[in-house]
Amino acid sequence: MPQKQKSRSWAELKQTGNECFKMGQYGEATSLYSQAIRELEKNSKKNPENLSILYSNRAAAYLKDGNCGECVKDCNQSLELSAFNVKSLLRRAAAYEALEHYRKAYVDYKTALQVDCNIAAAHDGTNRMVKALTEADGLSWREKLPPIPTVPLSVREKLAQKAAAAPTNAPPQPNGTRHADRPAPSDKDMKRGQTLKDEGNALVKKGEHQKAIEKYSQSLKHNPTEVTTYTNRALCYLALKRYQDAVADCDEALKMDGGNVKALYRKAQAHKELKDVAACVDDLNKLLTVEPKNSAALKLLQEVQKK
Repeated sequence: MPQKQKSRSWAELKQTGNECFKMGQYGEATSLYSQAIRELEKNSKKNPENLSILYSNRAAAYLKDGNCGECVKDCNQSLELSAFNVKSLLRRAAAYEALEHYRKAYVDYKTALQVDCNIAAAHDGTNRMVKALTEADGLSWREKLPPIPTVPLSVREKLAQKAAAAPTNAPPQPNGTRHADRPAPSDKDMKRGQTLKDEGNALVKKGEHQKAIEKYSQSLKHNPTEVTTYTNRALCYLALKRYQDAVADCDEALKMDGGNVKALYRKAQAHKELKDVAACVDDLNKLLTVEPKNSAALKLLQEVQKK
């Protein structure tokens, strides 16, 4: 009698699926990942993390095959098993983008950046979504966004340790978006930083810019990773004619978010006052690649070009 063929383990099926994926055989890869998922689910030693990876891998194969709906479903499964898995967030964001669900894509890209602020694909995706959402919803597009989940510090630290342990050939970030890693603030520091920032915002509304600067500076000691605190303090520096300080704060914001419209506009305003027309025009051109119809930027560009 012919000998019965031994069934392959989930790990072997996964490895073969990975090889098919690398060769562009996405349909075959999907089938192998599906078999691996079935094998692992009936395994008494199944590990949620391994299962999450299999769903994420199958999602990548679906995405490459243009099956964005199934990609989203698999990413949802992966993220239920392993919250804030960066690969699953990025794959789901790409699928949402292809499906023109730009708000959901924006949320996923921004969530991935909370885990690792040096992900080029997430920065680029965020910039594309800002452009698409501005065209669709106008300047109030942020008001229509779903809530962006906060990645807990414990999760960020755990994922950062994994990323540091894993070999990577990631290219440097374009447009100055890569910067030295900042220590992740604790949840307590984030809350205190937010309180101080809110106090600064209240002072700005009263026109008390110097006091607001002090509040924002205190806030940044607690949470130096909050982009809007830098752009808000830059606004105060502009009001007090401290233009070099405004440029410095905008540069800090742009290191974290290369397409931040407020940072680019306020930096352009500061350069205009410093009589650096070339730098001002450069800032505005960068802004207009993100928001081509930004009326304030178009008006300022027209003003400086006349001079």
